[in-house]
Amino acid sequence: MQLQQQEEPGLYIALISIHGLIRSKNLELGRDADTGGQTKYVVDLANALARQPNVAKVDLITRRVLDDRIDCDYSSEIEPLDAEGARIVRIDCGPEQYLPKEQLWEHLDAFTDNLLDFFHEQDRMPDVVHSHYADAGYVATKISHLSGIPLVHTGHSLGRDKRKRLMASGMTSKNVEKRYNMGYRIEAEEQVLANASLVITSTRQEIESQYELYDFYSPERMRVIPPGTDLSLFHPPELGETPTQITSAVRRFLDEPDKPMILALSRPDPRKNIATLVQAYGESPELREMANLVIVAGNRDDIREMDNGAQEVMSELLVLIDYYDLYGKVAIPKKHLPSEVPAIYRMAANSRGVFINPALTEPFGLTLLEAAASGLPFVATENGGPLDIVENCEAGLLIDPLNARALGNAMKTLLLDGEMWRTFSANGIKNVALKYSWNAHARAYLKQIKPLVAAHVPQQVSPEIVKASRLSDRLIVSDLDKTLLSNPTGLREFCQMLRERRKDVAFGIATGRRLDSVLKVLKKYRIPKPDILISSLGSQIHYGRELELSTDWEEHVDHDWNPRAIRRILRRVEGLTLQDESEQSKFKISFHVAPAYQDSLTRDKIMKLLRQEEQSVNVFLTAGQNLDITPARVSKGLALRYVASIWGIPLERVLVAAGAGSDEDMITGNTLSVIVSNRAHEPLSSGKQQDHTIFYATQPNALGILEAIEHYHFFEEEAGVCCA
Repeated sequence: MQLQQQEEPGLYIALISIHGLIRSKNLELGRDADTGGQTKYVVDLANALARQPNVAKVDLITRRVLDDRIDCDYSSEIEPLDAEGARIVRIDCGPEQYLPKEQLWEHLDAFTDNLLDFFHEQDRMPDVVHSHYADAGYVATKISHLSGIPLVHTGHSLGRDKRKRLMASGMTSKNVEKRYNMGYRIEAEEQVLANASLVITSTRQEIESQYELYDFYSPERMRVIPPGTDLSLFHPPELGETPTQITSAVRRFLDEPDKPMILALSRPDPRKNIATLVQAYGESPELREMANLVIVAGNRDDIREMDNGAQEVMSELLVLIDYYDLYGKVAIPKKHLPSEVPAIYRMAANSRGVFINPALTEPFGLTLLEAAASGLPFVATENGGPLDIVENCEAGLLIDPLNARALGNAMKTLLLDGEMWRTFSANGIKNVALKYSWNAHARAYLKQIKPLVAAHVPQQVSPEIVKASRLSDRLIVSDLDKTLLSNPTGLREFCQMLRERRKDVAFGIATGRRLDSVLKVLKKYRIPKPDILISSLGSQIHYGRELELSTDWEEHVDHDWNPRAIRRILRRVEGLTLQDESEQSKFKISFHVAPAYQDSLTRDKIMKLLRQEEQSVNVFLTAGQNLDITPARVSKGLALRYVASIWGIPLERVLVAAGAGSDEDMITGNTLSVIVSNRAHEPLSSGKQQDHTIFYATQPNALGILEAIEHYHFFEEEAGVCCA
């Protein structure tokens, strides 16, 4: 009897898009700077992928929000999407209230831990994680480092390019950083580019002009797959269409509402450059005579209640309308429904008008496709995605967005040249349908990710490390030198506590030292042998009574690791000398930094140099004088989470005693953490020092750990509840 071959399960794809307000219906596009084209893109992508025959499940993962100011839809943990097998999954991330993306950075470690918990609760781990924007890239990189799951990334908007454009428009570097937290964003982008297996862009321009600005620039790992357009919604005007509410909302502003319409549709954000459009219109008597200007800039009840950036934009528009005396010629409706957007394009096309996107830079330009599919020619910024759209669709003109005169001339050209208008209108309808459908996008996408999935070997866990667990439901992990030692009284009390609580708690040490060095310290200070020992900055895990080496973890971290190349690159750097052989290990290369170079040889400079040589690594610089290089998947925090997951210990029951620097990712996220009083309170790069799960002890060394145990009620059933 011939056995039936077991059918391969369909793909499980996890899309991560953290900020903004994402739901299956009635997307609030333009509500704020975070709820724009990206939210629609990821919803459409999830539906399109789930409709493919070889895809079993698509989870679109975002942030859960519980806030009286917004709809309760965003508090639901699971929400089905239109396509079978697709759903929105909402994960807790810091405070429950809605926050702009610039305020999310300090909460992303907790989001990562919560998302990993969610994945472990599923039938299987995803076949691929696909991050959207820098904040999701930060999270997905950590998940990929821990799990080995292939990482795919889409930037949508890149920090280096945006910073350049904002400064060109007059903002200072200091103000850009203050408003947008651009330093966090760019570092996250550098990190994800160094670790992604595939980067998907919408245009060639992104690869050639935007990603080229980054240290780890690897165009061979980048693919252009333009997003799609829903042609059931965006299509040319039809005879007998019923007017929508937005039609009357626009017409009431205008003295001659039947004139051709110059349409702009975007959120009220300074980067969208709408003020230059009003200036171009206001300074041209011909334009004012031949057409009306309609600006659909999100929804508002009261401008005074909008965020600062939107307030500035709307106030400037009203000032310009008054300055140029454009009353009766400009419409700025207060509200529109998402379902009315297609009708707005058709209204402009019916009037033989034009669509305008004057943004300082446009990563892709989805609104241009929507306009073109509706038979509406466009004028668009020359910076970004519109370059490809104009080439592929031949339905519009490009302009310098900072040149109001050029913008005005382009609008006049399209409005006056009837033959050009008709050609562009017909080209847009035809070419969007040919080249920009979601079904075509999904097919091209799957073709690119299938080799990544096929090459991925799921992470292995040997039975021995599972058996090594004491079946404890909590774990104490400490750094060695600066935390556990140096206070004999505290160390004696701590060790006595461990002996008394041996059945209740597992004990671990995480250190930069090698195993042989750690064993000497344990013997010298008579410290109980740990259940888990994380050595060499997290590159090795030892477990059980004999402290056996986890070869599974070693195989996992040995990814894109090229120690010979790293030594060759850093040998050329003045001020660096290799440390003694006793300080080197298989997955750690250690250097001394000469005193004269300790101010100039910063971690950022070393990281930049290695990234430019396409080395994906971690760089640890201690006290300005000791430099350690490890594989990208190596860190104490990743090793700790690996063990906690295998042993089934929730991170909320893991107490970590450590500091910043190489310890930082152990004490961020969902672990309970203590920094003892003798350690310098270095600022954490994530900003997590304000979070309640880090306790700053008043006692030094091991006494500080004992203080934290009491603070967190660590041995009580509800561990982690802090004292008042």
